[in-house]
Amino acid sequence: MTRRSISKRVAVVTATAVVALGTVGTVAATAGPKHEARPTKSQIAGLFDNWNRALQTGDSDKVADLYAKNAVLLPTVSNKVRTDRAEIVDYFDHFLQNKPVGTKVKTIVNVLDSNSAIDTGIYEFTLTDHDTGKKSVVEARYTYTYEKIGGKWLIVNHHSSAMPEK
Repeated sequence: MTRRSISKRVAVVTATAVVALGTVGTVAATAGPKHEARPTKSQIAGLFDNWNRALQTGDSDKVADLYAKNAVLLPTVSNKVRTDRAEIVDYFDHFLQNKPVGTKVKTIVNVLDSNSAIDTGIYEFTLTDHDTGKKSVVEARYTYTYEKIGGKWLIVNHHSSAMPEK
């Protein structure tokens, strides 16, 4: 073999190896874990609708199911910070007696990544006094912090406070 034919063979073998490695690398890259798409702002804003529908059931456990195990609730009509499921259920046991119906007035959503987002703004609750049947409206600021846990969007932090100026 001449020096020139040896160089040609080395070049062909090298090129073949590079192509083969590139193919393996491409297959490995596509076979790896898939990154989930980021949710849209409207998908995150819609999580409130799920929560509001849970309120309409009158079932505190159904509402609490929308909160993560270690969620924090700073509720609208209670001074007590709720930091576990039992305390969250207890809050809703009392709050649901007023048959609350929420309506968002202003919404600002920040999608942080494919597994976390914040929905903050202003909402109103129409409450019905369970003794008299009289309706009242409470306007409040809110923040829901969501995380996707086990494939499900859950509330990890929920703050709601009545508007200070009326």
